[in-house]
Amino acid sequence: MANERLRAALLERGLTPTALAAELSVDIKTVERWVNGRTPYRRHRYAVSTRLGVDEYYLWPDALPREQVAAASESEILAVHPRRSEVPRDAWRRFFENGEQEIGVLVYAGLFLAEDSGLLKVIRKQAEAGARVRVLVGEPDDPHIAQRGEEEGVGDAIASKIRNALVLYGPIRGTKNVEFRMHRTVLYNSIYRADDQILVNTHVYGLPATHAPVWHLRKVAGGELASIYLESFERVWDSAVPISEA
Repeated sequence: MANERLRAALLERGLTPTALAAELSVDIKTVERWVNGRTPYRRHRYAVSTRLGVDEYYLWPDALPREQVAAASESEILAVHPRRSEVPRDAWRRFFENGEQEIGVLVYAGLFLAEDSGLLKVIRKQAEAGARVRVLVGEPDDPHIAQRGEEEGVGDAIASKIRNALVLYGPIRGTKNVEFRMHRTVLYNSIYRADDQILVNTHVYGLPATHAPVWHLRKVAGGELASIYLESFERVWDSAVPISEA
């Protein structure tokens, strides 16, 4: 069976099997066999996944023993904070400063971030230096927002926070390389990305996000924890609606 994930990754990056073969110093027929379903040797799997910027496990999910995947996934956990409010401000600053290529924010409002002019300056600086910045906020009138407000006992406060946050995000809205979208998904976690590092603010029934735990992850070859959240972010992004900056 053809490896459609590998085929798609090559197409998305405008890379032909011939070009990939030349870069890896292998025969073109070898690359064609990979596309047609053959699993490469481990050194080639690593080289291909690195070149394409995708996880080895994503391209060849059956190639790695589960024990190896579990060990790699465990090593992706850098820290666990019992509450988001306990994550030091300097840690947030250093986190976003690491985003030289990609910064992502998936929240309902992210008001704590919008209110922090210092962090917004860091994000804007990274965007102006060439980083792609994508921010996803919830649609204030979406039923999921109202339901989350009821669960947290704050009524329509979350919708109000979203509207306030959009105003406070003003310093980075309209900046080159920065794009905002609105989503209508059930948000199980807030996700913050800076290149290969991720902060996952879990959502707990009956608690506001500021009182819920935060996982600090770093993507590691062969691990799948970080990839799970990165793929979740992309799914929400693809279904979200761009916000006009006019």
